[in-house]
Amino acid sequence: MIDDAMVSAYLDRIAAERPERADLESLRELNRRHLFAVPFENLSYHLGEDILMDERVVAKVVHERRGGGCYEVNPALSFLLQSLGYEVSIMPGRVWIKGNLTAPLCHLALKVRIDGGEWLVDVGFGRNSRYPLSLDTDAVQEDPNGAFRIERADDGGIDVVANDTALYRVYDVPCELSDFAPTLWWYRTAPDSPFLQNLFCSLPTETGRVTLKEDRFSRVEGDRRESVTITDEQELLTAYDKWFGIKLDRLPVKVITDGTVQIAFD
Repeated sequence: MIDDAMVSAYLDRIAAERPERADLESLRELNRRHLFAVPFENLSYHLGEDILMDERVVAKVVHERRGGGCYEVNPALSFLLQSLGYEVSIMPGRVWIKGNLTAPLCHLALKVRIDGGEWLVDVGFGRNSRYPLSLDTDAVQEDPNGAFRIERADDGGIDVVANDTALYRVYDVPCELSDFAPTLWWYRTAPDSPFLQNLFCSLPTETGRVTLKEDRFSRVEGDRRESVTITDEQELLTAYDKWFGIKLDRLPVKVITDGTVQIAFD
């Protein structure tokens, strides 16, 4: 839980009004505004900064106006939602990569219960639905970001499928944030870690997405795509500020330069 002053600051950070009640309509709006305001990024991995999963991550999102990966932005949002009266729990997950699932606890999403219904909330994947997904149906759920489905897996997990492509599998089992510490250590130290092999910052817009991967800036607006390489250090710092609202006093330096795992933003 976070105090009322931090709740107000968080809502201001994502340009959201304080909900009158913890209902689905408000959750949808908070989910949407969070996605548009808080970047999916891994700069801390390449700036030598700590990756925090407890309440301290809220200060990073709110006061430093930063984003993060699923281990950061989803916990941060969970603290906000709980403080607003929502019933929230953690869902551990595994990511589908080239037809194979990663190890357990490689992804972290949220389950929110409202009036007997259960909803998947995830603002930390990069190819999220814009709105929460119902966990109570296997029907197609149309979303501005695609056609999503929830599929039950043989191992008890729940596959999240977008446009007929499986994104990740979550599990509805008791879980605490501290359970992810060993996997976070792996992400921070392993040569195979995609968060060390890639340096990225990405933010969706109403009609597309802006992404900065190392020195390559890409912008998608509807059917239009443009991409440019930025070689000047000051221009890169300016791009982080202009497009993502992130003010840096130094550029992140990619930890691993010969990785092969790529993070995709569709």
